[in-house]
Parts: sequence; structure tokens; C-alpha cells
Amino acid sequence: MFEGLSFSLEAGDALLLTGPNGSGKSSLLRLLAGLLTPLDGQICVNGTPVHEDIEGHRANTAYLGHLDPIKPTLTVLESARFWATMLGTLDRVDLALSMLNLSDLAAAPGRVLSSGQRRRLSLTRLLLSPADLWLLDEPTVGLDTRTVASVEQMVAEHRAKGGVVVLSTHIEFKLPGAKTLDLGDFTPAAFQAEAPV
Repeated sequence: MFEGLSFSLEAGDALLLTGPNGSGKSSLLRLLAGLLTPLDGQICVNGTPVHEDIEGHRANTAYLGHLDPIKPTLTVLESARFWATMLGTLDRVDLALSMLNLSDLAAAPGRVLSSGQRRRLSLTRLLLSPADLWLLDEPTVGLDTRTVASVEQMVAEHRAKGGVVVLSTHIEFKLPGAKTLDLGDFTPAAFQAEAPV
């Protein structure tokens, strides 16, 4: 939980969310995605409250949470094509799979993928999405060093095109020029641990 929180982001900006477990990083990302409603205050895009056009906001947002929505019976290629069809970006499928080193696994069903491979497949949704706003909750969990570097490159290229990224992570992640927000600084007084006597 948090209170008194306020920030703004411009095209090309990145915001790194930090803070202890339970400080609200995942909750803030869900709020920004329009999956939760703030108890107080509001979230605005270009000066307009998100709740006034929630569907439009969601269409311009790519959210990657902790869980990887991989169907066990669909192959890697079928999963990517399914998402691309929904997003209207079928022409990006081959590039997305190649960028995340999944081309050789195109025929593999979701049920045989390792946790890292499942995460890489989930990350293809970002490359397939036309959304300007990327909300990433621990996007590198289970990934090797090489793939983390690929994700850093994806984020850098998205920002270079004017995209905005809000990211939480517990590992070192190259995010040049990013703003940092420690949610531990916004813990309501009622939830703060009492100082030892």
C-alpha cells in the first residue's frame, strides 16, 4: 500500500519501481494498467483521467505480470500468432521470435517449455504490441544473462521510438536516464513498522 504518490512521464521516459516486498510495486503496475481502481486520486494520460476511456487506455498499454499466459497445447508459433492476430501485427511474429531466440522452438508446445522459455514467449507480446506504454513486473525472472540483455535492448528501442516504460525488478537492469521511485517512501504511517524501543 502507498499514499501521497505523484509522478509524471513523457515520451521516451522510463520509471524504475523499487522498494521492499509488499510496498506496492505490483499494485501500482496493475493500477496503471487499468486492472485496479485507485481508492483515492486518479491516473491521467495526456491530462485525461484513464477511467474516462478505460478501453482506449488498455489498448495502448502492454502489461506483463508475474504469470506467463502460455497455453500448454499451443506451440510457440501458434501462441505468437494468436497474440499477433488479436493485436493486428501478424507481420511482426518472425522478428519477435527471432529477437527472443525462440525461432528454433517454433514447433514446441507450451507444456514442454522451461520457465525461462515460457518467459521469453510471454515477452514476445511486447514486440507484437503497438502499445506506447509498457508496464513490466519483474520481466527478467528466470532469464539468462543473454536474454536479459535482449530485454534491455527491447526496452531501449521502445523508448527511442517515444514509448514509455514502467518497470519493477530486483536485479540490475540497464535503464539509462530512468527515473526511480521507491514505493517504500510512500508507505502509509499506519502500515509503517514501529521503531524498536
